[in-house]
Amino acid sequence: MIRFSLVMATRGRDREIAEFLDSLLAQGRDDAEAIVVDQNADGRVAAVLAPYLARLPVTHLRSAVAHANHARNLGLRAARGNVVAFPDDDCLYPAGVLDRVADAFAADPALAVLTGPAASPAGGLGSGRWRAEGGPIDVTNVWTSVIEFNLWLRRPVALALGGFDEAMGPGSPLGSAEGNDLVMRAVAAGHAARYDPALRVVHPDKRLSDVAVARARLYGRGLGFALRRHRAPLSTTLPFAVRPLGGVALSLLRGRPRDAAYYAMTFAGRAAGFLRGSAAARAKPESRP
Repeated sequence: MIRFSLVMATRGRDREIAEFLDSLLAQGRDDAEAIVVDQNADGRVAAVLAPYLARLPVTHLRSAVAHANHARNLGLRAARGNVVAFPDDDCLYPAGVLDRVADAFAADPALAVLTGPAASPAGGLGSGRWRAEGGPIDVTNVWTSVIEFNLWLRRPVALALGGFDEAMGPGSPLGSAEGNDLVMRAVAAGHAARYDPALRVVHPDKRLSDVAVARARLYGRGLGFALRRHRAPLSTTLPFAVRPLGGVALSLLRGRPRDAAYYAMTFAGRAAGFLRGSAAARAKPESRP
């Protein structure tokens, strides 16, 4: 029986996919399938997957659309497991992750969504701000409780919600916060969502890297949009505006112009996304399946 469906959207990577599949095999379970949605024009992914086909249930889907959420939703529709997750193509599952997730859903039949933080390969927590305490997720704390590669949903719930919003995420003008948006739509529909700070998935820490600077405005726009869409209270929204401005000032005082540029573009993106969100209809809650 397939319990877990792990949907990976991939583009431009190969070695990292094999490393993830090795980490999946190391879980020591036989109830997980990998669904790899390949957005490449070449055959690199098929070559990577070939050695694993006899060792894991692996489905290789192709998509000509270079859009993460389109690929994730394509994989979601092909999934067979009771629980679906969306690992990035450069993340790793630490030992015991699937056991922990299985235990959480078995212990609480009402639980529909489970999340955890990013872990840095060097140890400790990775990119993002993470709440220290576990517990239910709501509009005040979802912003520090969700990252897409450590997001687990009961498959019927994910399908009923329509999956990820394809107007958001990598490949769109709203480059982030699609996971926060999906979780908030689940909560608005009456589903229970919980954050577990001990449930960690390893992912490269890209804070203040050249990659992060290049994406800062795009990612900021997605967060600003989601804050406005889900009517986060001012006490929640305001710190997301103030912190980047403080980061600009502190970085300039320390003589770090690259860091200052990152914070400035983050602020500009969040402001633009927030203003854009005023023209967008709030996601409609959907009834429980």
